[in-house]
Formats: sequence, C-alpha cells, structure tokens
Amino acid sequence: MAYKTDIAQTVRKKLSVPKNYVVYLLNDDFTTMDFVIEVLMVYFSHDAKSAFDIMLKVHVDGKGICGVYPFEIAQTKAEQVRVFAKANNFPLRAGIEEE
Repeated sequence: MAYKTDIAQTVRKKLSVPKNYVVYLLNDDFTTMDFVIEVLMVYFSHDAKSAFDIMLKVHVDGKGICGVYPFEIAQTKAEQVRVFAKANNFPLRAGIEEE
C-alpha cells in the first residue's frame, strides 16, 4: 500500500493549476461601436450594459478586457472574434496575454 501512496503524492506534486489568460479587444478607426458590443455579448456573454462599458474602454483607452479564461479557451475566443470580424469586413483584433 505504501507504493500507491507514493505515486499519489508524486502525481499531486506534478499537477498545478492552469494559468489564466486575459482576452482583450484593440481599438481601430473602422469597427463600429455596435459591432464591438455585439461581439462582447455573443462571444463573451456580457449583458448590454457591461458590453457598452467595455466598448467605451476600448474606444477611449485603446484596449479593453473581455474576460479571463484558461489558455485554450482564450485562444479560441480570440480566433472567433477574428473570424467574425473578418466575415463582417471589420479589422477588429482580439489578443490574449497571461494574467
């Protein structure tokens, strides 16, 4: 039985909490405010008020945080924004960075 306990302790030591990544939008001169709000509501599940507030942050500060996710989810959301923006002829860009 000591053998199983040693393995369990070794496994616990190797496992760690995954890092989180911030997904953000970058301002540009062509993407409409309404489109940014739609992106925030559809892809990041923000309500209308929080989407509006984040859109203003992007507009005024040049960058606004959409959410915080594990790496794979953050990467997927940034790619979804890119594809959706491109399909609608907007240059909106999303990025990710470690929290």
